[in-house]
Amino acid sequence: MLSRLLFFLSFASSLSPLAAEPTSVRIEKNIQYLPKERAEKADLYLPVEDGKKHPGVLIIHGGGWTGGVKDAAREINIGTTLAAQGYVCLSIDYLLHNAASEQACWPQNLHDCKTAVRWMRANAERLHLDVNHIGVIGGSAGGHLASMVGVTQAKDGLDPTGPYGDQSCRVSCVVDLYGPVDVMAWKDVAALRGSRTAKPELYKQFSVPTYLDKNDPPFLILHGTADTTVDVSQSEKFAQVLASHGIEHHLEIIPGAPHTFHLQPKEKDLRPLVLAFFDKHLKPQVK
Repeated sequence: MLSRLLFFLSFASSLSPLAAEPTSVRIEKNIQYLPKERAEKADLYLPVEDGKKHPGVLIIHGGGWTGGVKDAAREINIGTTLAAQGYVCLSIDYLLHNAASEQACWPQNLHDCKTAVRWMRANAERLHLDVNHIGVIGGSAGGHLASMVGVTQAKDGLDPTGPYGDQSCRVSCVVDLYGPVDVMAWKDVAALRGSRTAKPELYKQFSVPTYLDKNDPPFLILHGTADTTVDVSQSEKFAQVLASHGIEHHLEIIPGAPHTFHLQPKEKDLRPLVLAFFDKHLKPQVK
């Protein structure tokens, strides 16, 4: 694990002026952001201390809601890239589906993601975090959960009661990497413990378009044409629905890119696009 982390740190430093020296990114592993009885932890990626407040980004891993880890290659790439550019990043593990367990992972997985946003705000002083500018990014199932964090509100009944219930779990923008956002139009999901036919209301609750309105935050959607896990039509149709609600968005189709990629797939360097999006929405513009 350490060798993989060091590889990405050195790799990022050699690529372009976008990347800072590895020493400018501080990493804190296995942060307890959930109650002490929970096993899931988080990793912090912190920019160089300069006495200023920095915007934050929550990173949510993929894995079909059944697997994945906070420090996989994609999440390390995202965390180091963003922290090197002045973002406080928290990459989390969250409750996964376990067929042998009686506990359903939904909506606890979303509650965990929202709790992570609240944790960031509750620890803003230590993190030198600008609490008014927090975004979220995720890939695949993480893209779905990131989108859900962005569009669901307390009125939807999907905000956790605690911990850190005095903190907001709202975010200012969303980056969705090839997420299956409309599961009603996708396929049956093991994590929901039933089919779309048997549980239509549950699948509707699990689908991002259910909650869209004109007040939702801006979206950046990234998807490859060679994706055989989540067809690119998911993102294309999602962009159309966002447009119908008047929600600011940009859909970037990457020709030849497969299902899983980070910010530097061989097909296209996506760092300038992602950083420009986060900078626009999370770094206050001086007038």
